[in-house]
Amino acid sequence: MRIISGEAGGRTLFAPSGLDTRPTSDKIRGSMFNIIGARVVDARVLDLFGGTGALALEALSRGAEAAVIADNARQAMQVIERNARNVAGQDFDRRVRLIRADYRAAIERAGIGFDLVFLDPPYRMTEAYGDALKRLDDRRALNADCLIVMERRADSEVKLPEGFEAFDTRRYGETAVDFVRTIPAL
Repeated sequence: MRIISGEAGGRTLFAPSGLDTRPTSDKIRGSMFNIIGARVVDARVLDLFGGTGALALEALSRGAEAAVIADNARQAMQVIERNARNVAGQDFDRRVRLIRADYRAAIERAGIGFDLVFLDPPYRMTEAYGDALKRLDDRRALNADCLIVMERRADSEVKLPEGFEAFDTRRYGETAVDFVRTIPAL
């Protein structure tokens, strides 16, 4: 695994050992970021199920202003920190914030004003997508034009809370990626 593009392009990313973390493949990550395009520049990013940190760190490499990366697993957080220090270098303290907590507690501690959110929980946690979005909305943590990128198993159904819509879905074999936005109030 590696950072695909941007100022840290080509740098190696490490993954925790074992089966608890399912890193997004370089192919899928590259496709996601081709779709996201310039929206990543100067964005404030939240990655609630960090795993390796690859999604948030790819965003930083491509010009995101800052990233908050959360994961509940100790080993994952150690790997995320290693990867983030490698990608952010001397700007680590200014551009990266790590939170070791489950997504619910991380939302409470992450802050507000996010432009780009990645949701890639373990595939068995289908309820986490909608629950995380509702919690983020309740805290007013998302900017009005926030883009939410959700990776899931292609055959799973994800129920979005009121006020959110998936406006694009891409399939990559057994994986689907939904691009979600808030629906403006009338």
